Amino acid sequence: MRSYLDFEKPVAEIDAKADELRGVIAAGGSAALNDEITRLEAKSQALLKDLYASLTPWQKAMVARHPSRPHFKDYITSLVEDFAPLAGDRAFGEDEAIVGGLGRFKGQSVCIIGQEKGWDTESRIRHNFGMAMPEGYRKAVRLMELADRFGLPVISFVDTAGAYPGIGAEERGQAEAIARSTEACLALGTPNIAVVIGEGGSGGAVAIASANSVLMLEHSIYTVASPEASASILWRDSGKAQDAATNMKITAQDLLKFGIIDGIVSEPLGGAHRDPEAAIQSVGAAVSAALKTFGSLSNSEIRNRRADKFLAIGRKI
Repeated sequence: MRSYLDFEKPVAEIDAKADELRGVIAAGGSAALNDEITRLEAKSQALLKDLYASLTPWQKAMVARHPSRPHFKDYITSLVEDFAPLAGDRAFGEDEAIVGGLGRFKGQSVCIIGQEKGWDTESRIRHNFGMAMPEGYRKAVRLMELADRFGLPVISFVDTAGAYPGIGAEERGQAEAIARSTEACLALGTPNIAVVIGEGGSGGAVAIASANSVLMLEHSIYTVASPEASASILWRDSGKAQDAATNMKITAQDLLKFGIIDGIVSEPLGGAHRDPEAAIQSVGAAVSAALKTFGSLSNSEIRNRRADKFLAIGRKI
């Protein structure tokens, strides 16, 4: 069953009329109604195109959080062969908010790390809604060090509202774990590619996204804090989240202009949730193209290019 965001209500009404006519035909109604259905479908697509051509930052945040948007597990299933997950940080325990392991991407051995939010109530609880504990970031460090040792490129899929802010996480060194993971990203002698596939929230995202090439899906967001949290901090009113989203420049288009990211991956009309497989294949093609640009570079050149990229942020503004 299709689900619609608030700003998509006009599209929902047209689609409901088309579905009603399909029901009439299925019940023995005139096949001539097919022409009207075709007209309604064309009208729906045209309206959807207009809506998505002028989304506000807040509307993009809603699209980025859509529950039907493809998750980390979907990218692994479609893009990675022989994926072998590796669990645990070898210090405290396993954190399923961050999933990682080894596999083959387009015939090349790679290390894959990503945040998984879950897809139903049970899995969302198990994956803690993609909000990692310190052990999740320490697991990411362990995997990156393994990849560096064996010369494997690292591909990160970013989709989190932020690192988990609970007392237990703070007691076990959340800030230090995030810093160590960010340091591990920057120290890699192999190329790393990060893709923001939904939400890229705060240090929880940066910890696995400090990469040679940072890509974003067209309607994803990447921000220092969620719009709701920022509104609470700035105005002590989470109801001003829309204002915060607009002023914080959280969209892929803004971040590309400021040099924060390196590329935008186009989504199917109406967002990745409307055609997940097409979105996944577009990401796969973009990651493959990005990896090829680093194929002839030495370890030191890869590190230097990554360092220069991050040191240049802010100088273009």
